Amino acid sequence: MTQLSGKRAWVTGASSGIGEATARVLAAAGAEVVLSARREKRLQTLAQAIQEAGGQAVIKPVDVADRQAMARLGEELEDLGGVDILINNAGLMPLSPMLEGRVDEWERMIDVNVKGLLYAIHAVLPGMARRRRGHIVNLGSVAGRVTFPGGAVYCGTKFAVRAISDTLRKEGTHYGLRVTDIQPGAVATELPQSIGSADVRQAVTGPGGFYAPEAEILQAEDIANAIFYAVTQPPHVDVSELLIRPQRQET
Repeated sequence: MTQLSGKRAWVTGASSGIGEATARVLAAAGAEVVLSARREKRLQTLAQAIQEAGGQAVIKPVDVADRQAMARLGEELEDLGGVDILINNAGLMPLSPMLEGRVDEWERMIDVNVKGLLYAIHAVLPGMARRRRGHIVNLGSVAGRVTFPGGAVYCGTKFAVRAISDTLRKEGTHYGLRVTDIQPGAVATELPQSIGSADVRQAVTGPGGFYAPEAEILQAEDIANAIFYAVTQPPHVDVSELLIRPQRQET
Protein backbone atom coordinates (compact mmCIF):
# COMPACT_ATOMS: atom_id res chain seq x y z
CA MET A 1 0.00 0.00 0.00
CA THR A 2 1.31 3.46 -0.89
CA GLN A 3 -1.76 5.65 -0.34
CA LEU A 4 0.11 7.77 2.21
CA SER A 5 3.49 8.10 0.50
CA GLY A 6 4.97 11.54 1.09
CA LYS A 7 2.80 12.14 4.16
CA ARG A 8 4.05 12.67 7.70
CA ALA A 9 1.82 11.30 10.46
CA TRP A 10 2.40 12.15 14.12
CA VAL A 11 0.99 9.54 16.52
CA THR A 12 0.74 10.34 20.22
CA GLY A 13 0.46 7.52 22.72
CA ALA A 14 2.30 5.34 20.21
CA SER A 15 4.01 3.03 22.71
CA SER A 16 1.13 0.53 22.90
CA GLY A 17 -2.44 -0.28 21.97
CA ILE A 18 -4.28 1.77 19.38
CA GLY A 19 -1.36 4.16 18.89
CA GLU A 20 1.10 1.37 18.15
CA ALA A 21 -1.31 -0.44 15.82
CA THR A 22 -2.13 2.78 13.96
CA ALA A 23 1.52 3.65 13.51
CA ARG A 24 2.14 0.24 11.94
CA VAL A 25 -0.83 0.58 9.56
CA LEU A 26 0.07 4.13 8.46
CA ALA A 27 3.73 3.23 7.97
CA ALA A 28 2.74 0.21 5.89
CA ALA A 29 0.76 2.60 3.68
CA GLY A 30 3.85 4.70 3.03
CA ALA A 31 3.61 7.44 5.66
CA GLU A 32 6.59 8.61 7.67
CA VAL A 33 5.39 8.11 11.23
CA VAL A 34 6.53 10.24 14.16
CA LEU A 35 6.13 8.16 17.32
CA SER A 36 5.47 9.98 20.60
CA ALA A 37 4.91 8.71 24.13
CA ARG A 38 6.72 8.78 27.45
CA ARG A 39 8.08 5.20 27.22
CA GLU A 40 11.11 5.67 24.99
CA LYS A 41 12.24 2.03 24.94
CA ARG A 42 8.88 0.91 23.59
CA LEU A 43 9.04 3.59 20.93
CA GLN A 44 12.50 2.39 19.93
CA THR A 45 11.26 -1.19 19.61
CA LEU A 46 8.30 -0.10 17.49
CA ALA A 47 10.40 2.15 15.26
CA GLN A 48 12.84 -0.69 14.64
CA ALA A 49 10.02 -3.06 13.71
CA ILE A 50 8.53 -0.52 11.29
CA GLN A 51 11.92 0.15 9.70
CA GLU A 52 12.68 -3.56 9.35
CA ALA A 53 9.34 -3.92 7.52
CA GLY A 54 10.43 -1.23 5.06
CA GLY A 55 8.64 1.72 6.65
CA GLN A 56 9.79 5.09 7.93
CA ALA A 57 9.62 5.92 11.63
CA VAL A 58 11.27 8.36 14.01
CA ILE A 59 10.77 8.60 17.76
CA LYS A 60 10.06 11.80 19.67
CA PRO A 61 9.50 10.95 23.35
CA VAL A 62 7.23 13.51 25.03
CA ASP A 63 4.58 13.84 27.70
CA VAL A 64 1.56 15.31 25.94
CA ALA A 65 0.62 17.11 29.15
CA ASP A 66 3.84 19.15 28.99
CA ARG A 67 2.74 22.28 27.16
CA GLN A 68 6.22 23.65 26.47
CA ALA A 69 7.61 20.31 25.30
CA MET A 70 4.70 19.83 22.92
CA ALA A 71 5.17 23.32 21.50
CA ARG A 72 8.88 22.68 20.93
CA LEU A 73 8.15 19.38 19.21
CA GLY A 74 5.56 21.06 17.01
CA GLU A 75 8.12 23.67 15.95
CA GLU A 76 10.69 20.95 15.25
CA LEU A 77 8.28 19.02 13.05
CA GLU A 78 7.23 22.20 11.27
CA ASP A 79 10.89 22.92 10.45
CA LEU A 80 11.03 19.46 8.84
CA GLY A 81 8.09 20.26 6.58
CA GLY A 82 5.15 19.96 8.92
CA VAL A 83 2.61 17.31 9.89
CA ASP A 84 0.00 16.10 7.42
CA ILE A 85 -1.88 13.80 9.81
CA LEU A 86 -2.14 14.05 13.59
CA ILE A 87 -3.36 10.99 15.47
CA ASN A 88 -4.32 12.38 18.88
CA ASN A 89 -4.35 9.06 20.70
CA ALA A 90 -2.74 9.51 24.13
CA GLY A 91 -5.24 8.91 26.92
CA LEU A 92 -5.90 7.54 30.40
CA MET A 93 -8.91 5.79 31.97
CA PRO A 94 -8.55 5.46 35.78
CA LEU A 95 -12.25 5.02 36.49
CA SER A 96 -13.62 5.51 40.03
CA PRO A 97 -16.78 6.63 41.84
CA MET A 98 -16.81 10.34 42.59
CA LEU A 99 -17.16 9.63 46.31
CA GLU A 100 -13.70 8.04 46.40
CA GLY A 101 -12.31 11.50 45.66
CA ARG A 102 -9.33 10.44 43.55
CA VAL A 103 -8.55 14.04 42.67
CA ASP A 104 -5.02 13.31 41.44
CA GLU A 105 -6.44 10.85 38.93
CA TRP A 106 -9.08 13.35 37.83
CA GLU A 107 -6.43 15.98 37.21
CA ARG A 108 -4.16 13.60 35.31
CA MET A 109 -7.04 12.52 33.07
CA ILE A 110 -7.88 16.12 32.28
CA ASP A 111 -4.19 16.92 31.71
CA VAL A 112 -3.72 14.06 29.22
CA ASN A 113 -7.15 13.49 27.67
CA VAL A 114 -8.09 17.14 27.21
CA LYS A 115 -5.09 19.43 27.67
CA GLY A 116 -2.71 17.03 25.91
CA LEU A 117 -5.10 16.76 22.99
CA LEU A 118 -5.30 20.55 22.79
CA TYR A 119 -1.52 20.96 23.00
CA ALA A 120 -1.07 18.57 20.08
CA ILE A 121 -3.69 20.40 18.03
CA HIS A 122 -2.03 23.72 18.82
CA ALA A 123 1.35 22.30 17.76
CA VAL A 124 0.19 21.41 14.23
CA LEU A 125 -2.78 23.63 13.44
CA PRO A 126 -1.00 26.84 12.33
CA GLY A 127 1.12 24.91 9.82
CA MET A 128 -1.87 22.99 8.49
CA ALA A 129 -3.80 26.23 8.08
CA ARG A 130 -0.92 27.86 6.17
CA ARG A 131 -0.64 24.90 3.82
CA ARG A 132 -4.45 24.67 3.63
CA ARG A 133 -4.44 20.94 4.18
CA GLY A 134 -4.21 18.52 7.06
CA HIS A 135 -6.14 15.87 8.95
CA ILE A 136 -6.55 15.69 12.73
CA VAL A 137 -7.85 12.43 14.17
CA ASN A 138 -8.91 12.62 17.81
CA LEU A 139 -9.47 9.45 19.80
CA GLY A 140 -12.73 9.90 21.61
CA SER A 141 -14.86 7.09 22.98
CA VAL A 142 -18.38 5.75 23.24
CA ALA A 143 -17.95 7.36 26.70
CA GLY A 144 -18.25 10.67 24.87
CA ARG A 145 -21.87 9.74 24.14
CA VAL A 146 -23.05 7.84 27.23
CA THR A 147 -22.15 7.95 30.91
CA PHE A 148 -21.80 5.14 33.43
CA PRO A 149 -21.07 4.81 37.16
CA GLY A 150 -17.37 5.29 37.83
CA GLY A 151 -16.84 7.17 34.60
CA ALA A 152 -17.81 10.74 35.50
CA VAL A 153 -14.45 12.37 34.84
CA TYR A 154 -13.39 10.01 32.05
CA CYS A 155 -16.71 10.52 30.27
CA GLY A 156 -16.35 14.25 30.83
CA THR A 157 -13.00 14.23 29.03
CA LYS A 158 -14.42 12.27 26.12
CA PHE A 159 -17.48 14.50 25.83
CA ALA A 160 -14.94 17.33 25.63
CA VAL A 161 -13.07 15.54 22.83
CA ARG A 162 -16.32 15.25 20.89
CA ALA A 163 -17.13 18.95 21.33
CA ILE A 164 -13.59 20.06 20.46
CA SER A 165 -13.52 17.85 17.38
CA ASP A 166 -16.83 19.04 15.98
CA THR A 167 -16.08 22.71 16.59
CA LEU A 168 -12.63 22.38 15.05
CA ARG A 169 -14.16 20.63 12.04
CA LYS A 170 -16.52 23.55 11.49
CA GLU A 171 -13.73 26.11 11.81
CA GLY A 172 -11.36 24.07 9.65
CA THR A 173 -13.64 24.00 6.62
CA HIS A 174 -12.30 27.49 5.84
CA TYR A 175 -8.68 26.34 5.48
CA GLY A 176 -8.81 22.79 4.18
CA LEU A 177 -8.67 20.97 7.52
CA ARG A 178 -10.37 17.63 8.05
CA VAL A 179 -11.20 16.37 11.54
CA THR A 180 -12.28 12.90 12.62
CA ASP A 181 -13.49 11.83 16.05
CA ILE A 182 -12.93 8.08 16.45
CA GLN A 183 -15.22 6.71 19.19
CA PRO A 184 -14.33 3.14 20.19
CA GLY A 185 -16.17 0.92 22.58
CA ALA A 186 -14.23 -1.67 24.57
CA VAL A 187 -10.80 -2.35 23.02
CA ALA A 188 -8.13 -4.77 24.19
CA THR A 189 -5.53 -2.24 25.36
CA GLU A 190 -3.75 -1.29 28.59
CA LEU A 191 -6.46 1.22 29.60
CA PRO A 192 -8.23 -1.03 32.15
CA GLN A 193 -4.92 -1.56 33.97
CA SER A 194 -5.08 2.05 35.18
CA ILE A 195 -8.33 1.51 37.12
CA GLY A 196 -7.38 1.88 40.77
CA SER A 197 -10.87 1.51 42.23
CA ALA A 198 -11.37 -2.16 43.12
CA ASP A 199 -15.17 -1.99 42.80
CA VAL A 200 -15.08 -0.37 39.39
CA ARG A 201 -12.32 -2.66 38.16
CA GLN A 202 -14.44 -5.67 39.12
CA ALA A 203 -17.52 -4.18 37.45
CA VAL A 204 -15.63 -3.49 34.24
CA THR A 205 -13.46 -6.60 33.97
CA GLY A 206 -15.60 -9.14 35.84
CA PRO A 207 -18.51 -11.21 34.49
CA GLY A 208 -20.83 -9.05 32.43
CA GLY A 209 -18.38 -6.15 32.27
CA PHE A 210 -17.16 -4.41 29.12
CA TYR A 211 -13.75 -6.08 29.49
CA ALA A 212 -14.91 -9.44 30.85
CA PRO A 213 -12.78 -12.43 29.74
CA GLU A 214 -15.72 -13.84 27.80
CA ALA A 215 -16.48 -10.58 26.00
CA GLU A 216 -15.55 -10.41 22.33
CA ILE A 217 -14.07 -6.94 22.44
CA LEU A 218 -12.35 -4.98 19.74
CA GLN A 219 -8.66 -5.28 18.95
CA ALA A 220 -6.36 -2.29 18.51
CA GLU A 221 -5.99 -3.21 14.84
CA ASP A 222 -9.74 -2.77 14.35
CA ILE A 223 -9.45 0.88 15.36
CA ALA A 224 -6.25 1.36 13.38
CA ASN A 225 -8.03 0.14 10.25
CA ALA A 226 -10.89 2.58 10.88
CA ILE A 227 -8.39 5.42 11.21
CA PHE A 228 -6.75 4.33 7.98
CA TYR A 229 -10.13 4.45 6.26
CA ALA A 230 -10.75 7.99 7.49
CA VAL A 231 -7.38 9.42 6.47
CA THR A 232 -7.33 7.85 3.01
CA GLN A 233 -10.62 9.28 1.75
CA PRO A 234 -10.52 11.85 -1.09
CA PRO A 235 -9.81 15.44 0.04
CA HIS A 236 -13.45 16.49 -0.33
CA VAL A 237 -14.61 13.72 2.06
CA ASP A 238 -14.58 14.47 5.80
CA VAL A 239 -15.32 11.43 7.94
CA SER A 240 -16.44 13.45 10.95
CA GLU A 241 -17.23 10.64 13.40
CA LEU A 242 -16.78 6.89 13.55
CA LEU A 243 -18.50 5.06 16.41
CA ILE A 244 -17.10 1.53 16.66
CA ARG A 245 -18.46 -0.94 19.21
CA PRO A 246 -17.94 -4.66 19.75
CA GLN A 247 -20.96 -6.37 18.23
CA ARG A 248 -22.14 -7.50 21.66
CA GLN A 249 -21.65 -4.19 23.45
CA GLU A 250 -25.07 -2.68 24.10
CA THR A 251 -24.14 0.77 25.45
